Amino acid sequence: MGVYYPRSSDPAGAGFSGPISTAGPSELDVVKTRELEQFLADSGLYESKEEAIRREEVLGRLDEIIKIWVKNVCGAKGYSEQLVEGANAKIFTFGSYRLGVHDSGADIDTLCVGPRYVARKEDFFGKLYKMLAEMPEVQELHPVPDAHVPVMKFKLDSVSIDLLYAKVDLWAIPEELDILQESILHNVDEQTVLSLNGCRVTDQILRLVPHIQNFRTTLRVIRYWAKKRGVYSNVIGFLGGINWALLVARICQLYPNALPSFLVSRFFKIFKQWRWPNPVMLCPILGRPAWDNRKNSRCGQNVMPIITPAYPCMNSSYNVSTSTLRVMTEEFQRGHDICEAMEANEASWMTLFEPFLFFEGYKNYLQIDIAAQNDDDLRKWKGWVESRLRLLTLNIERGTNGILQCHPHPGEFSDKSRPFRYCFFMGLRRNQGVNAQEVEQFDMTSTVEEFKRSVCGHVSWKPTMLIHLCHVRRRNIPHFVFPGGVRPMHPVKEVVGSRVVMNARKRELNKVDEGFGSKKPLCLPSGNSNLAELTASTSMAPQKPLI
Repeated sequence: MGVYYPRSSDPAGAGFSGPISTAGPSELDVVKTRELEQFLADSGLYESKEEAIRREEVLGRLDEIIKIWVKNVCGAKGYSEQLVEGANAKIFTFGSYRLGVHDSGADIDTLCVGPRYVARKEDFFGKLYKMLAEMPEVQELHPVPDAHVPVMKFKLDSVSIDLLYAKVDLWAIPEELDILQESILHNVDEQTVLSLNGCRVTDQILRLVPHIQNFRTTLRVIRYWAKKRGVYSNVIGFLGGINWALLVARICQLYPNALPSFLVSRFFKIFKQWRWPNPVMLCPILGRPAWDNRKNSRCGQNVMPIITPAYPCMNSSYNVSTSTLRVMTEEFQRGHDICEAMEANEASWMTLFEPFLFFEGYKNYLQIDIAAQNDDDLRKWKGWVESRLRLLTLNIERGTNGILQCHPHPGEFSDKSRPFRYCFFMGLRRNQGVNAQEVEQFDMTSTVEEFKRSVCGHVSWKPTMLIHLCHVRRRNIPHFVFPGGVRPMHPVKEVVGSRVVMNARKRELNKVDEGFGSKKPLCLPSGNSNLAELTASTSMAPQKPLI
């Protein structure tokens, strides 16, 4: 059922195997780990004691609110006084907060588990929403009932909360409820399974790692590195928080007695050579899994399977494409090279976390401009378009037979002088195995038109929600994407006395030279335009983007 048992000595293709080494840390590992922990502290990655206490107080207040809400719902539905007296719901946390690796000011992912008579639509998104809307300490309340995993977003006393709801088949919710028990999935709908999954996976990870504090420190490092290098985003096809947590947990299992400095080094060494699509798993898949690469054709299309350890087991990284996997593999290689240089005292931790200069990394880019009439429409439009960008990446790969590869930027940009609009960017380059002289022109008109029809077919789309795509060369990238709105005069070069690190930087800058030959690479519009030209049905005849 999707279980792999390769040799322990061959971890690069191992889905699940025993430890590679149980050796303890060396003196150098102890020194390097102290340096690493100091670097994390100096970088401001830990919240203050005061902020930690405040978060706990907010979670306590949220728990009070949902308990009052459940009793009110129970009473309004005419149940007995005894049932009303015992009516209860329970708040669980998951994600980075539950794992203990959250940044200062980060959202708290929370789950409300309620009894069988409290409905999601009528009671959670109905009565609870109205209750929260009337509270002065609640700000920016935004329900998203139609999301794949329905969520209520808001700030409680200025702390950002993402609240999910799971209705389980129990008349009373005990305070000691164990959500890892499979019986909790009995007689529940798919949305409840998905809502429970985050908590179940997070708790299972903490149970499966051999040393929680070493896991947490290592995960902080990898999360920070991934954000700096632009590969932290599940939505657009890279990896998100839970994906990186699963990869780090696997390394901790393979080296159970190692310290974080060694675990970081082995993280890059293992995953730079991992033979995808062999899956990463923290434990064997038992029972009837939701993920099975041999029996499910859809699972077989996943290029970088990272399997969740709680039933039902799922591939948490199904958004990854061939292009984004290629970008991450290059970053794993760079991380490995720098860790080797650090072992020779030829580099520092700071080198590892140097940001990727996205707008210097490619000669050609795809620019996606969106606009709307007001903030509320723009927020909805932005979220929807962003969620579809990974499909644009896949369609470009397929439409060019894999010759053209995409590197989506994980963020969005806006020109402050022009409200209600955002820009997304993708770096474009030919496949490294393709001769530049053989590439003449890519006609992406049909791919772009198909993407526009797809996003404009959303149920919440309005005629005032606009989109435009165009090809832009590096020299024409708008200034507002750069810090301070100022384009750098020259590429920033690392000055490192290490051949290994210089080779890592050379590979990175070589992306610039991997153009499309001497001829025009894309049959797409380029240049400049005004808002009138940015329409949902914009023709792909030559015209200029919204800049």
